Amino acid sequence: MTLRARLGWGLFAIALVLIVPLLLSLKSLEQLYETSRLLRDREFAASMVLGSFRERTDDARRAEDALLFIHDQKSATRMQREIDGLVALTDSLDRYRLELPAAQIRGSLDALRAAARDEYEQASARRSSVAEMVSLQRTRPAIASVDSSLGASATTLRNRTRQRVADATNETLKAERLVAGALPIALLIALGIGIWLLKSISGPVSELERGMHAIAEGDLTHQLALSPDRAGEFGRLAASYQRMAQQLGELERLRAEFVSVASHELKTPINVIIGYLELLQEGIYGEIPGKQKEVLQTINKQAQTLTRLIKRLLDISRFEASGGKLEVRRVDLQRLLTTLESSFSVLAMQRDIVFSVDHSPGLPTKVYWDEDRINEVLGNLISNAFKFTPRGGKVALSVLPVDNKVVTTVSDTGAGISPEQLPHIFD
Repeated sequence: MTLRARLGWGLFAIALVLIVPLLLSLKSLEQLYETSRLLRDREFAASMVLGSFRERTDDARRAEDALLFIHDQKSATRMQREIDGLVALTDSLDRYRLELPAAQIRGSLDALRAAARDEYEQASARRSSVAEMVSLQRTRPAIASVDSSLGASATTLRNRTRQRVADATNETLKAERLVAGALPIALLIALGIGIWLLKSISGPVSELERGMHAIAEGDLTHQLALSPDRAGEFGRLAASYQRMAQQLGELERLRAEFVSVASHELKTPINVIIGYLELLQEGIYGEIPGKQKEVLQTINKQAQTLTRLIKRLLDISRFEASGGKLEVRRVDLQRLLTTLESSFSVLAMQRDIVFSVDHSPGLPTKVYWDEDRINEVLGNLISNAFKFTPRGGKVALSVLPVDNKVVTTVSDTGAGISPEQLPHIFD
């Protein structure tokens, strides 16, 4: 699987895992909404109708009183209107499934209508005692029967509303428990997927980093734990690393071969030059004036320096293979310093620079150094000082003893090195 596909599927899986608790909570909220909607559309609406029914019943009772004592057409019409309203509300209550004895209420309302009509007729005929008897025995019992049925319906409605509220509460608690349980599980799964993604990416990246560090340290034989045959970007990177290491190894081999061949090829002409210089100094080709002898000695010293440099080139391969070593032996310190002074005196005259070698008191006569290497180091430092010192300047080599050691300092009046670069001069 490619890195891009792995990241895509991993992120998709994390998103899916986190969405599941959300969907579950939305489902629970939907159920809670449905319960609340039913509570609003049925129980609350039914309670409103029951309230209206009670008000109508009370109005019918007051209308019956007016019918009994006033017994005019207006009172009769009002009584009939209240009864019609109760009949209409009975039809409305049927829709809310309140286990209402609708037939009984309608029967009571029919009886109420007939009783009200008889009561009105008796009252209109001035038979008050008969009208009052109709009221007590028929009209008011019919109204009481309707009121009793409404009371039973109200009890049923209260019980059903209480159950509906309990269901809504249970569904809310269920949703809370579901989310509380599913969310930590989803987070743990998402965390596991994230850790898997991190390891699947950071592991190969760390291995490639170790490989590049090894290459930078010169270990061209370092093998990655990643297979170049691995599918995806990391497999291609491993293959590229392997090709790079092989190419760098080949370049290193060619460089070492070049250094070896060049060093051997340079040794022959340098040895010839040194040989002829020695013949000239020995007078084989005739007497040489004193001033020319000094020049020949300087040339001979520089030729010897070239010889040492060639020898250093030959040592490079041994150093890289941990075979190079320092050839420490007793060195005449005064002779070494005199040689350095004479070697650079001609360059000092050519550049109009004052060159001095300061010998501090107390210097040992003999030191244990690798003479060739110390000549090379001091020669490089002094050459660099001459290179960056303008005409009329000064270059000094000072040597002083410190705690059974010899401290050598090369100083000049040139531009020097900026302070911010000093920490990096040995990198």
